[in-house]
Amino acid sequence: MNRARRSFVILGPLLALALATACHGNFDPKVYASNPESLFAASLKQFNSHHYDDAAKGFEQLTHDLPARDALLPLSYYYLGESQEKNGDHLLAAQSFTRISDAFPDDSLAPRALLAGGRSYAKMWRKPELDPTYGTSALNTFESLVSLYPDSHLVPQANAEIARLDNMFATKDLDVGDHYLRRGAYDSAIIYLKDVIKKHPTATATHKAYLDLLTAYRAIKYDADAKDLCTAALKAYPNDKEVAKQCGSASSAEASTPRT
Repeated sequence: MNRARRSFVILGPLLALALATACHGNFDPKVYASNPESLFAASLKQFNSHHYDDAAKGFEQLTHDLPARDALLPLSYYYLGESQEKNGDHLLAAQSFTRISDAFPDDSLAPRALLAGGRSYAKMWRKPELDPTYGTSALNTFESLVSLYPDSHLVPQANAEIARLDNMFATKDLDVGDHYLRRGAYDSAIIYLKDVIKKHPTATATHKAYLDLLTAYRAIKYDADAKDLCTAALKAYPNDKEVAKQCGSASSAEASTPRT
Protein backbone atom coordinates (compact mmCIF):
# COMPACT_ATOMS: atom_id res chain seq x y z
CA MET A 1 0.00 0.00 0.00
CA ASN A 2 1.44 3.39 -0.91
CA ARG A 3 2.08 6.10 1.64
CA ALA A 4 -0.77 8.24 0.33
CA ARG A 5 -3.31 5.66 1.48
CA ARG A 6 -1.54 4.31 4.55
CA SER A 7 -1.73 7.66 6.36
CA PHE A 8 -5.51 7.38 6.60
CA VAL A 9 -5.96 3.59 6.76
CA ILE A 10 -3.70 3.35 9.78
CA LEU A 11 -5.86 5.79 11.76
CA GLY A 12 -8.75 3.36 12.33
CA PRO A 13 -7.17 0.87 14.74
CA LEU A 14 -5.07 3.57 16.37
CA LEU A 15 -8.17 5.59 17.23
CA ALA A 16 -9.58 2.55 18.98
CA LEU A 17 -6.32 1.96 20.81
CA ALA A 18 -6.23 5.60 21.86
CA LEU A 19 -9.44 5.19 23.86
CA ALA A 20 -7.70 2.81 26.21
CA THR A 21 -4.37 4.59 26.47
CA ALA A 22 -2.91 7.47 28.50
CA CYS A 23 -4.47 9.73 31.11
CA HIS A 24 -4.12 13.47 31.27
CA GLY A 25 -1.95 14.64 34.15
CA ASN A 26 0.58 11.81 34.06
CA PHE A 27 1.32 11.72 30.36
CA ASP A 28 4.98 11.07 29.67
CA PRO A 29 6.07 10.29 26.08
CA LYS A 30 9.20 8.52 27.35
CA VAL A 31 7.02 5.76 28.79
CA TYR A 32 6.30 4.68 25.22
CA ALA A 33 9.89 4.88 23.99
CA SER A 34 9.91 1.29 22.74
CA ASN A 35 6.43 1.37 21.21
CA PRO A 36 5.81 4.24 18.77
CA GLU A 37 2.34 3.00 17.83
CA SER A 38 1.28 3.17 21.47
CA LEU A 39 2.81 6.65 21.76
CA PHE A 40 0.87 7.76 18.70
CA ALA A 41 -2.36 6.36 20.12
CA ALA A 42 -1.72 7.97 23.51
CA SER A 43 -0.88 11.32 21.91
CA LEU A 44 -3.99 11.11 19.75
CA LYS A 45 -6.10 10.54 22.84
CA GLN A 46 -4.59 13.65 24.42
CA PHE A 47 -5.43 15.59 21.25
CA ASN A 48 -9.02 14.35 21.12
CA SER A 49 -9.39 15.22 24.80
CA HIS A 50 -8.24 18.78 24.04
CA HIS A 51 -5.01 18.35 26.03
CA TYR A 52 -2.97 19.96 23.30
CA ASP A 53 0.20 20.55 25.30
CA ASP A 54 0.54 16.85 26.06
CA ALA A 55 -0.46 15.92 22.52
CA ALA A 56 2.25 18.18 21.10
CA LYS A 57 4.86 16.58 23.38
CA GLY A 58 3.93 13.12 22.18
CA PHE A 59 3.77 13.92 18.48
CA GLU A 60 6.99 15.90 18.62
CA GLN A 61 8.72 12.93 20.22
CA LEU A 62 7.45 10.74 17.40
CA THR A 63 8.91 13.09 14.76
CA HIS A 64 12.30 12.50 16.35
CA ASP A 65 11.99 8.76 16.92
CA LEU A 66 10.20 7.36 13.87
CA PRO A 67 12.18 6.10 10.84
CA ALA A 68 12.08 8.33 7.79
CA ARG A 69 9.82 5.99 5.81
CA ASP A 70 7.42 5.11 8.60
CA ALA A 71 3.78 5.71 7.65
CA LEU A 72 3.13 7.26 11.06
CA LEU A 73 5.66 10.04 10.50
CA PRO A 74 3.58 12.35 8.23
CA LEU A 75 0.59 11.77 10.52
CA SER A 76 2.72 12.74 13.50
CA TYR A 77 3.80 15.96 11.83
CA TYR A 78 0.21 16.73 10.92
CA TYR A 79 -1.14 16.24 14.43
CA LEU A 80 1.85 18.06 15.86
CA GLY A 81 0.88 21.01 13.69
CA GLU A 82 -2.76 20.72 14.75
CA SER A 83 -1.77 20.59 18.42
CA GLN A 84 0.51 23.61 18.08
CA GLU A 85 -2.20 25.50 16.21
CA LYS A 86 -4.71 24.77 18.96
CA ASN A 87 -2.17 26.13 21.45
CA GLY A 88 -1.84 29.35 19.45
CA ASP A 89 1.71 28.55 18.32
CA HIS A 90 1.02 29.55 14.73
CA LEU A 91 4.63 29.70 13.52
CA LEU A 92 5.53 26.29 14.93
CA ALA A 93 2.32 24.88 13.48
CA ALA A 94 3.05 26.29 10.03
CA GLN A 95 6.53 24.76 10.10
CA SER A 96 5.18 21.37 11.15
CA PHE A 97 2.50 21.38 8.47
CA THR A 98 4.82 22.41 5.63
CA ARG A 99 7.31 19.75 6.67
CA ILE A 100 4.91 17.15 5.27
CA SER A 101 4.95 18.42 1.68
CA ASP A 102 8.73 18.88 1.88
CA ALA A 103 9.49 15.39 3.17
CA PHE A 104 6.46 13.42 1.93
CA PRO A 105 5.21 15.12 -1.25
CA ASP A 106 3.30 12.00 -2.36
CA ASP A 107 1.40 11.58 0.88
CA SER A 108 -2.34 12.24 0.79
CA LEU A 109 -1.94 14.61 3.74
CA ALA A 110 0.39 16.96 1.83
CA PRO A 111 -2.27 19.22 0.21
CA ARG A 112 -4.29 19.43 3.42
CA ALA A 113 -1.15 20.23 5.41
CA LEU A 114 -0.19 23.01 2.98
CA LEU A 115 -3.65 24.56 3.35
CA ALA A 116 -3.36 24.37 7.13
CA GLY A 117 0.20 25.71 7.06
CA GLY A 118 -0.79 28.66 4.90
CA ARG A 119 -3.63 29.49 7.27
CA SER A 120 -1.28 29.32 10.25
CA TYR A 121 1.09 31.78 8.58
CA ALA A 122 -1.84 34.01 7.61
CA LYS A 123 -3.00 34.26 11.22
CA MET A 124 0.25 36.08 11.98
CA TRP A 125 -0.54 38.85 9.45
CA ARG A 126 -3.99 40.08 10.42
CA LYS A 127 -3.76 43.70 9.23
CA PRO A 128 -2.24 45.19 6.04
CA GLU A 129 -0.35 47.85 7.98
CA LEU A 130 1.68 45.22 9.87
CA ASP A 131 4.93 43.65 8.65
CA PRO A 132 3.87 41.38 5.77
CA THR A 133 6.61 38.75 6.18
CA TYR A 134 4.20 36.05 7.34
CA GLY A 135 1.68 37.15 4.76
CA THR A 136 4.28 36.41 2.10
CA SER A 137 4.94 33.01 3.67
CA ALA A 138 1.21 32.29 3.67
CA LEU A 139 0.85 33.32 0.03
CA ASN A 140 3.81 31.16 -1.01
CA THR A 141 2.35 28.18 0.86
CA PHE A 142 -1.09 28.47 -0.76
CA GLU A 143 0.51 28.92 -4.17
CA SER A 144 2.57 25.77 -3.58
CA LEU A 145 -0.62 23.82 -2.97
CA VAL A 146 -2.14 25.07 -6.23
CA SER A 147 1.07 24.44 -8.17
CA LEU A 148 2.02 21.04 -6.75
CA TYR A 149 -1.47 19.57 -6.38
CA PRO A 150 -3.62 21.18 -9.11
CA ASP A 151 -6.16 18.32 -8.98
CA SER A 152 -6.73 18.55 -5.23
CA HIS A 153 -10.27 19.37 -4.09
CA LEU A 154 -8.62 21.91 -1.75
CA VAL A 155 -7.45 24.14 -4.63
CA PRO A 156 -10.58 26.35 -4.56
CA GLN A 157 -10.01 27.03 -0.86
CA ALA A 158 -6.37 27.84 -1.53
CA ASN A 159 -7.34 30.19 -4.36
CA ALA A 160 -9.80 31.97 -2.07
CA GLU A 161 -7.02 32.46 0.49
CA ILE A 162 -4.69 33.74 -2.26
CA ALA A 163 -7.30 36.29 -3.36
CA ARG A 164 -7.80 37.47 0.23
CA LEU A 165 -4.07 37.91 0.76
CA ASP A 166 -3.67 39.61 -2.62
CA ASN A 167 -6.22 42.18 -1.54
CA MET A 168 -4.36 42.72 1.74
CA PHE A 169 -1.11 43.36 -0.14
CA ALA A 170 -2.95 45.72 -2.48
CA THR A 171 -4.48 47.54 0.48
CA LYS A 172 -1.05 47.92 2.08
CA ASP A 173 0.36 49.72 -0.99
CA LEU A 174 -2.88 51.65 -1.44
CA ASP A 175 -2.69 52.98 2.11
CA VAL A 176 0.87 54.20 1.54
CA GLY A 177 -0.11 55.79 -1.76
CA ASP A 178 -3.06 57.53 -0.15
CA HIS A 179 -0.83 58.78 2.65
CA TYR A 180 1.39 60.54 0.12
CA LEU A 181 -1.64 61.73 -1.83
CA ARG A 182 -3.11 63.44 1.23
CA ARG A 183 0.21 65.19 1.84
CA GLY A 184 0.45 66.41 -1.73
CA ALA A 185 3.50 64.23 -2.45
CA TYR A 186 2.04 63.25 -5.79
CA ASP A 187 5.08 61.63 -7.38
CA SER A 188 5.47 59.26 -4.43
CA ALA A 189 1.75 58.56 -4.41
CA ILE A 190 1.85 57.71 -8.10
CA ILE A 191 4.59 55.11 -7.58
CA TYR A 192 2.60 53.17 -4.98
CA LEU A 193 -0.76 53.50 -6.70
CA LYS A 194 0.66 52.30 -10.01
CA ASP A 195 2.14 49.30 -8.18
CA VAL A 196 -1.29 48.39 -6.84
CA ILE A 197 -2.75 48.37 -10.35
CA LYS A 198 0.18 46.50 -11.87
CA LYS A 199 0.73 43.87 -9.19
CA HIS A 200 -2.85 43.32 -7.99
CA PRO A 201 -5.14 43.81 -11.01
CA THR A 202 -8.01 41.74 -9.60
CA ALA A 203 -7.89 42.90 -5.97
CA THR A 204 -10.87 44.75 -4.54
CA ALA A 205 -8.61 47.61 -3.40
CA THR A 206 -7.40 48.18 -6.96
CA HIS A 207 -10.63 49.97 -7.89
CA LYS A 208 -9.79 52.77 -5.46
CA ALA A 209 -6.18 52.81 -6.65
CA TYR A 210 -7.38 53.73 -10.15
CA LEU A 211 -9.46 56.62 -8.85
CA ASP A 212 -6.76 57.91 -6.50
CA LEU A 213 -4.12 57.69 -9.22
CA LEU A 214 -6.41 59.70 -11.47
CA THR A 215 -6.65 62.34 -8.73
CA ALA A 216 -2.87 62.49 -8.50
CA TYR A 217 -2.42 62.83 -12.28
CA ARG A 218 -4.98 65.60 -12.50
CA ALA A 219 -3.52 67.44 -9.51
CA ILE A 220 -0.19 67.85 -11.33
CA LYS A 221 -1.81 68.16 -14.76
CA TYR A 222 -0.49 64.91 -16.23
CA ASP A 223 -3.32 65.05 -18.74
CA ALA A 224 -2.01 62.40 -21.12
CA ASP A 225 -1.41 59.96 -18.28
CA ALA A 226 -4.87 60.69 -16.89
CA LYS A 227 -6.46 59.99 -20.26
CA ASP A 228 -4.57 56.69 -20.63
CA LEU A 229 -5.51 55.71 -17.09
CA CYS A 230 -9.18 56.41 -17.80
CA THR A 231 -9.04 54.19 -20.85
CA ALA A 232 -7.61 51.39 -18.71
CA ALA A 233 -10.08 51.99 -15.88
CA LEU A 234 -13.08 51.93 -18.20
CA LYS A 235 -11.85 48.65 -19.61
CA ALA A 236 -11.24 47.15 -16.18
CA TYR A 237 -14.55 48.40 -14.72
CA PRO A 238 -16.91 48.84 -17.69
CA ASN A 239 -20.08 49.01 -15.60
CA ASP A 240 -18.77 50.97 -12.63
CA LYS A 241 -20.64 54.22 -11.99
CA GLU A 242 -17.81 55.99 -10.18
CA VAL A 243 -15.29 55.20 -12.91
CA ALA A 244 -17.80 56.36 -15.53
CA LYS A 245 -18.35 59.57 -13.57
CA GLN A 246 -14.64 60.35 -13.21
CA CYS A 247 -13.71 59.29 -16.72
CA GLY A 248 -16.89 60.24 -18.54
CA SER A 249 -15.23 63.01 -20.52
CA ALA A 250 -12.49 60.67 -21.63
CA SER A 251 -15.11 58.09 -22.61
CA SER A 252 -17.14 60.64 -24.57
CA ALA A 253 -14.11 62.02 -26.33
CA GLU A 254 -13.00 58.56 -27.31
CA ALA A 255 -16.48 57.66 -28.55
CA SER A 256 -16.71 60.80 -30.66
CA THR A 257 -13.35 60.27 -32.35
CA PRO A 258 -13.98 59.33 -36.01
CA ARG A 259 -12.85 55.82 -36.94
CA THR A 260 -10.85 55.39 -40.10
